[in-house]
Amino acid sequence: MSQLLTGNNLRFLFDGLKLTLYISFVAIVLSTIFGTILAVLRNQKKGPFKFLASLYIEIVRNIPNLLWIYVIFLIFKIKSTPAGIVSFTVFTTAALAEIIRGGLNGVDKGQKEAARSQGFSNFQIILHIVLPQAIRNVLPAIVSQFVTVIKDTSFLYSVIALQELFGKSYILMGRYAQTEQVFMIYGLVALMYFVINFVISQFSRWLSRNWV
Repeated sequence: MSQLLTGNNLRFLFDGLKLTLYISFVAIVLSTIFGTILAVLRNQKKGPFKFLASLYIEIVRNIPNLLWIYVIFLIFKIKSTPAGIVSFTVFTTAALAEIIRGGLNGVDKGQKEAARSQGFSNFQIILHIVLPQAIRNVLPAIVSQFVTVIKDTSFLYSVIALQELFGKSYILMGRYAQTEQVFMIYGLVALMYFVINFVISQFSRWLSRNWV
């Protein structure tokens, strides 16, 4: 067992963890921005932007993320890391758009009317009144989607051979084939995923309690 938990092997795994977090962070930031925009557009009463936003969301959400990884990597011929970021951004944007739209619809319409009577423009109402409340109301669902992104990066090694955390662990398993060693690697990787996602979930609970 001491042969497995060497400094080199741990650094090897942590390099994969850093790539996992990098891809997840960039995809989450971009998806939050684009998803919010799509949610606002789809929530309009009518117009071409509502139609286009709805079309994007329905198409992307009903096709598995695994297929988007294949499509973006093979058809657009981009490198593995950008392909991972783009594919997760494409899919997560649609998922977050629906989550945030649900939050938008949950805000009391009376607040919008009150703000409009005070001279607020539609953009100001959305930005300063509706969006903060909507995001706070659906924060647990948003964080759950973030956790899903981090876990689902494990698809990337099997699809496009990107050596993120799970990919690095799979390579290690090829070097250490004994049953107890394989279980040790799986256990260590599972612990890494758990710690990261548990911290994110706890921060979400703290934020939802203290968000004024």
